[in-house]
Amino acid sequence: MGRGLPLGVAGSGERKANAMAGRRKRLIVLAAVIAALAGAGILSYPRWLDEEAANGALVLYGNIDIREADLAFNVAGRVDRMLVEEGDRVQRGQLLATLETDIYDAEFEAAKARLSAERAVLDRLLAGSRPEDIKEARANVQAIEAELQDARANLQRTEKLATSSFATQQKLDEDRTRVTSLEAQLNAANQRLSLAIQGPREEYITEARAQVQATEAELTLARRRLDHTNLFAKEAGVVTTRAVEPGAVVLAQAPVYTIALADPVWVRTYVSEPDLGRIHPGTKALVTSDTAPGKPYQGWVGFISPVAEFTPKTVETPEVRTSLVYRLRVYVENPDEGLRQGMPVTVRLATGPGAGPTDPSAAQ
Repeated sequence: MGRGLPLGVAGSGERKANAMAGRRKRLIVLAAVIAALAGAGILSYPRWLDEEAANGALVLYGNIDIREADLAFNVAGRVDRMLVEEGDRVQRGQLLATLETDIYDAEFEAAKARLSAERAVLDRLLAGSRPEDIKEARANVQAIEAELQDARANLQRTEKLATSSFATQQKLDEDRTRVTSLEAQLNAANQRLSLAIQGPREEYITEARAQVQATEAELTLARRRLDHTNLFAKEAGVVTTRAVEPGAVVLAQAPVYTIALADPVWVRTYVSEPDLGRIHPGTKALVTSDTAPGKPYQGWVGFISPVAEFTPKTVETPEVRTSLVYRLRVYVENPDEGLRQGMPVTVRLATGPGAGPTDPSAAQ
């Protein structure tokens, strides 16, 4: 009988054989799972990348541009309500926060009252004198004329008596003073009657009209200030920062919310100077991310910078860092919102035949 292998060596070989058999089984199972996922459309190899590369696609690297807006009240005041939280999605025109309105309500009501009073003055001037006012002024003139006529008759009698020494000089002076006074009163009464007939001066009307216009502007300003106690979203997006809480006193233009804008979505990337002639506004693009490399997003070139610059350090590209590049803005359709702001992406631009605009507004 031949000499057999040592016990330890035989056991080691058997263990290796078992391990190899187990590994083959796992590989077979993994292959079956991958095949099943591929057949169901859940897992697919991005073969379109090979097709684009074969057609001479231009590959660029960039990031989804971060676009945020700081929202603030246009007036100062104490915060009354904060209606959304961080992470909430808001729509354009949605009410986000309010201020206490006591002061602005009072300003608005005061301006409205002043305007009402000044319009009444202007209406009175435009209407002119009332018939009753003219009648009263004419009656006053007639009364003074009657008094003056009586005073003149008394003066004549006194002058005759004075020549015969039957009237004193004092009496004569008193009658003459009365006639002079009544003549002055009659002249003033005639002036008032004339003004009543003519109506207000045009200068007074012009002044009153200008005052009404000034107060109307004050009322408009007070209404705007009252409206500005409400803060609305100017664009749709997601709240990333809530800076204050109810009860806080804020100044005008002090940020209250920061909103990450949801639309449009675009990629900031750079193209080297030798490749600049291969693209133009409207060139079709496919954008992929590391999260879903097999799920391209449709896009197009919307902007090419007219000014050359050097590659920023934040751009991951195989090109030499000091190469001269031009900034691009590639608009992307993002129906499932899978592209997030700041996300690094790969952009493939179709530079062959049929690489025209995918959207009528692409070249804008």
